[in-house]
Amino acid sequence: MARFFPFTQYPVPILPIFPTKNMSFKIYTKTGDKGETGIFGGKRLPKDHIRIESYGTVDELNAFLGLVRDHVDAEQLRDLLKNIQDRLFTIGANLASDPEKKLTTPDIRESDIELLEQEMDRMNDELPDLKNFILPGGHPAVSHCHLARCVCRRAERRVVTLAQHEAVSEVIIRYLNRLSDYLFVLARFLAKAKGAQEVVWNSRT
Repeated sequence: MARFFPFTQYPVPILPIFPTKNMSFKIYTKTGDKGETGIFGGKRLPKDHIRIESYGTVDELNAFLGLVRDHVDAEQLRDLLKNIQDRLFTIGANLASDPEKKLTTPDIRESDIELLEQEMDRMNDELPDLKNFILPGGHPAVSHCHLARCVCRRAERRVVTLAQHEAVSEVIIRYLNRLSDYLFVLARFLAKAKGAQEVVWNSRT
């Protein structure tokens, strides 16, 4: 049985064996030239369909997390961010699958959410109490983390919209919700690690 990459414009078939020097495939097939794309299960959808928008936004989030990870020096934190990227790819595979086909896809588990909560608690123990609203900025790593947080919220909104029309695993929505909280705490943690001062919102009232 073929497997597929979830984030291409169309599912690209990959044989379930290790690649060799002589194996190759083309990234482009021209099947999406008329504004449609395929999802796992064979159904074709317009590229602005909420399902495509959902997993496309998760892919965008994954790209931003790669940028955040490139700013991190601590190996343990880099490994955790890689773990989160793996889970986002799993979410993408789920969202890129036709729910009517009952396909077997990788799953998001309660333990994945618990890991984010544990890491937030650990970082918060090292941070000063939050007494003001914080603005993005202070260091590129912090700003990129806030960008990832905003994209995460958008991904969550897109998935919630999708869930109003088609079946979506509830744990996916909770994972994205918790991940946005994690990224906020991570931004503060990175500011402290980089010796950057947090940018506090000054209200005119």
